[in-house]
Amino acid sequence: MASKVKTAFICSECGYSSPKWSGQCPSCREWNTMNEEITKISKASANPLSKPIGSLKVLPVTNIDKIDELRYYTGIGELDRVLGGGLVKGSVVLLSGDPGIGKSTLLMQACGTLCKDKKVLYVSGEESAKQLKLRAERLCVNSDSLYIMTETDVETVCEYIKTEKPDICMVDSIQTMNHSEVQSSAGSVTQVRECTNALLRAGKALDIPVIIVGHVNKDGAIAGPKVMEHIVDAVLYFEGERNYAYRILRAVKNRYGSTNEIGVFEMGDDGLTEVANPSKALLSERNCNVAGNCIACVMEGSRPVLAEVQSLVAASGYGNARRMATGFDFNRMNLILAVLEKRLGYRFSAMDTYLNIVGGLKLFEPAADLPVALALVSGITDKPMPDDVVAIGEVGLSGEVRAVSRIGARISEAARLGFTKCIVPRSSLKDLKQDYPSMKIIGVRNVYEAIANIF
Repeated sequence: MASKVKTAFICSECGYSSPKWSGQCPSCREWNTMNEEITKISKASANPLSKPIGSLKVLPVTNIDKIDELRYYTGIGELDRVLGGGLVKGSVVLLSGDPGIGKSTLLMQACGTLCKDKKVLYVSGEESAKQLKLRAERLCVNSDSLYIMTETDVETVCEYIKTEKPDICMVDSIQTMNHSEVQSSAGSVTQVRECTNALLRAGKALDIPVIIVGHVNKDGAIAGPKVMEHIVDAVLYFEGERNYAYRILRAVKNRYGSTNEIGVFEMGDDGLTEVANPSKALLSERNCNVAGNCIACVMEGSRPVLAEVQSLVAASGYGNARRMATGFDFNRMNLILAVLEKRLGYRFSAMDTYLNIVGGLKLFEPAADLPVALALVSGITDKPMPDDVVAIGEVGLSGEVRAVSRIGARISEAARLGFTKCIVPRSSLKDLKQDYPSMKIIGVRNVYEAIANIF
């Protein structure tokens, strides 16, 4: 097949391609990320009439058999929850996270259950077979059905998959794999894309689930082109700080389940342990009677999670006040500060403001607006909030508190953990289907009413 060599410059951060080199990527605006890649383009593939129309297989949707999806249970309840109930047969899953966060540990622990009745192939391009053996012994994984391959050539891996036909394949990691037909180094944008496509074709052809481990770049995004996330069926992020014991597994894409579910783990000497009650774990070291603290209740998929919001407001020693947010959107915090200053008269513009979500949790839901606002007011007034109060609600630009979904599940979780007072949007009271004898529910229309009912 005739082919020609083409040179392109591809950004290592976002995958943008350009025929000429430039110091700054025109797409993501990063500097010194344009790398030269040499690719071969087939002339035959460029011809749109190279494949006869008669050879195409086209079926009416009514003639396609409906087959229930088969799922493999990994034995790790939190992982199965995020996957939507288990590992779907024939799916390709991308697992990404910071170095040392526990990706390889999680996969090895899953092998302990999967190997009981299935043949699992674990491909590693980063570690030797002896290193993997030591990890398996530490995690008490010992089975003749677990096969270890230390290989970086993706064509060799795919050939073994087609020959031996394992039930499940795990690749750690995709950045170490290389394709012989791609003239670039391992880990480059082109190599990552082509190696992922090769594993996808092998897994789909034999209906074998493939789990691929991917590295992240300095911004926390998956290293490699964005198209890599479009190729796979599910993208999982393993979040958390290495200095914290808790890890959060979050799905940002899932063709076979919800993308709102999270799994919570605790890293210990014996590997990752599931946290069945994350709310209790996140509030275990909570300090009582301290100004600047408020408890929020957010929905992570079908699970209500209680988290502690901390704020520190201090007089600024410089001309411009400093603001910092950890675990909460910085722009959203600035919006809430502007509402509190404009509508309620609190002078945050002359104060340094720091906001933190305890335990490494990240709050994205608008229902966390009201607890953040109350924590900031408590911090600037130096008045502690009652320890038995939970706040739920979205804050608008005029200071109104808007309704949130699944208010009943949130209140039930707060009552179960011993809280006795809940501040909720008044418009959400009509959605309550039952009474809560141990919980005093206060409906408010705006932030001013919420503050008046607490302080």
